[in-house]
Amino acid sequence: MFKKISLSLILSIYAFGFNYNLNPQKVSEDVWCFFGKAEVPSKENGGFMANSCYIDAKDSYVLIDSGTSYKFAKQAYEAMQKIKNLPVSTIVVTHEHDDHWMGNSFYKSTFNAKIYAPKSINENYDENSKPRIFEILDAKDMENTKVIKADEIVSDNANVKVGNKEIRILRIKEKAHTSDDLIVYLPNEKVLFSGDIVMNERITSNRDGSVIGTLKALDTIESFDYNSLVAGHGTLTGKNATEHTKNYFTLLKTRVLEAIEAGITADEITKVVTMDDFKDIAMFDELNSRNVFDAFRELEFYDEE
Repeated sequence: MFKKISLSLILSIYAFGFNYNLNPQKVSEDVWCFFGKAEVPSKENGGFMANSCYIDAKDSYVLIDSGTSYKFAKQAYEAMQKIKNLPVSTIVVTHEHDDHWMGNSFYKSTFNAKIYAPKSINENYDENSKPRIFEILDAKDMENTKVIKADEIVSDNANVKVGNKEIRILRIKEKAHTSDDLIVYLPNEKVLFSGDIVMNERITSNRDGSVIGTLKALDTIESFDYNSLVAGHGTLTGKNATEHTKNYFTLLKTRVLEAIEAGITADEITKVVTMDDFKDIAMFDELNSRNVFDAFRELEFYDEE
């Protein structure tokens, strides 16, 4: 019996691809999110690590980040149909990392959804691009997944009205998680979507970012009047949603600057600044040492204003 069940499962996965078993979580009135795994993307999790959120705008859904693939996006939409059967009219992509927007292909082909995104997506990718997720997942799981560029580049703050929702899309001027980050704010609902500038329940990846820029961006985010904040990764959505990121980057900045002042070199920095008070947070082993080294390179000649 065990062998028959195993064979059946294998055949099912081969025929239909990865089953994400998605259940949307209600964050606030008219907002539901699919919360990603606090893990590196892999075949075992189908590359599902980033949060993807739906906003009910009465006649259609607005989507904040479309996820890792066509297949993920299709399964997310099928789960949302059980709540309310609406088309997806609009997508806002918060930044260019592929775990947040490769699902665009499903929504564009199915609904011709209008895509708002930072210019980095249109500048850095084309139809021949194969972001990292193509190397991680099997061809079956990436079927129909394509690079879909933005219809509307957000180069400055924008106010968008979709159905009964007022949506503010704000471009972060300094380099933060990337050189081109967007945040999204629903002023009437007091809900903010931070993209990867905020992460909680896991260590951030700062490979394309800035310690100083992230701290400035966090100040901007915290200046908004919000009741719910959805991070790019992590399930905490209350007033404390920014605490982990703020604590981590504040201590990282302080400790690296102290080490530089003490004459510590690049070769020594990860041995001196260990950030071990965060060692029990998910993805510490994978990301922390790189974050410390990159922080050293950024802060080596930093002059506090």
